[in-house]
Amino acid sequence: MIAVTASPVFAEHVQAYLAHWRALGRKYRQQQWLLDTLLREFPTFGHDDLNARSFVLWFDSRKNRHSNTKNKWAQMLRHFCLFRRRTDPDCFVPGPELMCRRQPYVTPVIVNDQQIARLLATADHLNPSPNSPLRPAAMRLAIVLLYTTGMRLGELQRLALGDVEDEGAVLRIRESKFKKTRLLPLSISTQSEVRRYLERRANAGFNLRPQASLLCTRRQKDAYSIPGLQSGITSLFRMASISDANGRLPRIHDLRHSFAIQVLARSYRRGEDVQVLLPKLAMYMGHVSIESTAYYLQWTEELAALASERFAHRFGHVVEGGRS
Repeated sequence: MIAVTASPVFAEHVQAYLAHWRALGRKYRQQQWLLDTLLREFPTFGHDDLNARSFVLWFDSRKNRHSNTKNKWAQMLRHFCLFRRRTDPDCFVPGPELMCRRQPYVTPVIVNDQQIARLLATADHLNPSPNSPLRPAAMRLAIVLLYTTGMRLGELQRLALGDVEDEGAVLRIRESKFKKTRLLPLSISTQSEVRRYLERRANAGFNLRPQASLLCTRRQKDAYSIPGLQSGITSLFRMASISDANGRLPRIHDLRHSFAIQVLARSYRRGEDVQVLLPKLAMYMGHVSIESTAYYLQWTEELAALASERFAHRFGHVVEGGRS
């Protein structure tokens, strides 16, 4: 049997597509990953190009992926095919009937201060291991930073010692989503947690170069991987019995939701103008607009009570028929 290889024409169209959008300032890294995957895997299905049959075969091979993820991939491929059709009018373009039906996103499990305290106590009682002698301290700091800064897990995993600035008062998040770099001032209590961890890390003999990973494992050059952090933090949720009324464990990204909601709740308690807060919160979370931040502001019982209390204080006399 003759081995099938990807069509050179298809590869040329991929390069032209990426070059076009990158010339307009887009990074298109996820699109490149997806198209490179197609180039590599189409021959295993006996096809050298993207057509109706190869698309279905490849798409079906991803049946265990979430439908929203598959829908996003299908949209990316459709966008590529529409670009390709400019020079190849007969090329295949996935139709709407090949898209997955989007599913509602999972409602986040909001974590409160008391639950975070339990998580930290649980982290303190973790056993170090030969592969991770700083496991208790690293897991504790991971929870603290995720909850008090709302940073993304990938941003946490990529932190290096050189990103800890001003003696632990500020973190520099480098080229995160949309290639943005931002500075995160830390609260007094979080600064203390960072300094305490750095002292333990230095005493344990880990690499102290600025490029060294902040959260590291046994070998001095090794950072915690994303799966390693996910596994460690999820285990903490389970060990500390952190769940909602339906018994659902939080996802790690739910700590980002929890951060945003706690910031909003504190603003209500202080009597601040919440509308003035939102642009600052968006900047701190690394969003390009308030609209992106609004996704994280779930309506909780606590926020509802605080908002109602403020409304009653300002306008209760109007509702009751009083005079202003």
